[in-house]
Amino acid sequence: MYRYLATGGTFVALSLYFARGESTVRKIIRETTVIIWNVLKDIHMPVPTQDQFKHIADRFELLWNLPNCIGALDGKHIRIEKFPHTGSENFNYKHFHSTVLMACCDAGGLFAIIEPGFAGRNSDGGIFKACAMNYWMTHGGSNIPSPSSLRHDESNTPFPYYFVGDEAFPLSRNLLRPYSSRTLDNTKRIFNYRLSRGRKSIECVFSMAEEKFAVLNGPIRCRDPTTVNDIIKSACILHNFVRKREGIEYRPHDTAQMDETAEVPTNIRVRDMSIHEGSSATTLRNYLANYFLSPRTSLPWQWKFAVPERNTE
Repeated sequence: MYRYLATGGTFVALSLYFARGESTVRKIIRETTVIIWNVLKDIHMPVPTQDQFKHIADRFELLWNLPNCIGALDGKHIRIEKFPHTGSENFNYKHFHSTVLMACCDAGGLFAIIEPGFAGRNSDGGIFKACAMNYWMTHGGSNIPSPSSLRHDESNTPFPYYFVGDEAFPLSRNLLRPYSSRTLDNTKRIFNYRLSRGRKSIECVFSMAEEKFAVLNGPIRCRDPTTVNDIIKSACILHNFVRKREGIEYRPHDTAQMDETAEVPTNIRVRDMSIHEGSSATTLRNYLANYFLSPRTSLPWQWKFAVPERNTE
């Protein structure tokens, strides 16, 4: 079983290697993946409580300087062999058949929530609108902590806890995405840079899981969608298991050498903004973008990395 997840080989190759029938190998994998998930899910991927979400938010701020963030979202196309009678349902824009894993991670390289099994032809935004994760966030997200003030916000105005995603995701009060690249000024560039520091966590988690379990690189040569989903779920939960036991914990980097950066553009000023309980998602994003410009919250190197040289917009 573990050899299959680690190598991503075919059932035929495994049957020859272990001198067992192909149908026996298929049955073992089908049953074992279910058992792995059922045994480990409540230990290594429980539904986060409010206290756990607050701990995740503290880690995002400590590691990636992103306050009140409780997770990074993204979808991953996992290459598969075409399922019977599905036509082009799983044929994606990358020109191969895939199933999409929608996942959320914490700041330390662990999956927090996963939802596999979406047709590859759909976009991340379309999948997110249809997934249970979105419904839970919108209607039943009672575990999401109540808004709290940002650490260095002098107004002490409560700001919602939020997830972060790329431009494929919709903007909402509990899900922030970058500003469009077509309408960027320096303030928006700084926000996009700060958001990307947290958002890249999910890309790192996908990459680490692929390195451990080559089955996620595909193609998964199984024509049963349910078994494919079980294989993906078992690989994700085992990633958490291995990382918690043997992984190297993320730690804040020493940024002393990064203080020699470009000067702060003289035209950038912190605006006097306010938000309230009914503020729109756009207003909340603008408020956070403005917050990243204040002297106590701006990173010494953000101007060098995010603002183009000689840009005075």
